[in-house]
Amino acid sequence: MKSKHKYAVFVSGRGSNLNAMFDAVRDGRLSYKPDLVLTDNPSATALEYARENGVETCWVDPAVNKGRRAFAEAAIKELKARGIDTICLAGFMRIVDKALVDAFPGRIINIHPALLPAFPGLDAQRQALEAGVAESGCTVHFVDEGVDTGAVIMQARVPVEKGDTVETLSKRILEQEHRIYPEAVQALMDDRI
Repeated sequence: MKSKHKYAVFVSGRGSNLNAMFDAVRDGRLSYKPDLVLTDNPSATALEYARENGVETCWVDPAVNKGRRAFAEAAIKELKARGIDTICLAGFMRIVDKALVDAFPGRIINIHPALLPAFPGLDAQRQALEAGVAESGCTVHFVDEGVDTGAVIMQARVPVEKGDTVETLSKRILEQEHRIYPEAVQALMDDRI
């Protein structure tokens, strides 16, 4: 199946959501393999997943492209050169600059380990446990100029169990991330959202 869109996955670390996308392609739950994996970290484990699956990788060096705007402009140049029009953030640990949002309006999504608007930003699982909530989960949302403030696309709920730690809750949330993120990517690539 061919989409009229091409997408890049932005990663900074281990790449479990990227790997889940590749699994979803193999399982037939996602029709589109990423066209590019872009990172700010040349030693990110995620790059191995990309190479194993025959996907081009690109490193945008934050030491050379200092500041959000310079990084965004360098990323835009790389994406436009490859005809990429859609971005999926998957463990990308940088706040996205307005220039990137403006260059790809309505075409950038992110996965966050909380039921937004609750617990945006870093350490969402810890925030949930400290707040004593009965449930948490994950959210796929559009990216705007704020931090985890874009429109919600889909969510999955995960109960907070007695005795949960950040690690145990994170593991259960991650399982749901791996389920819903490929669904959201499919919908975005099919122009259903």
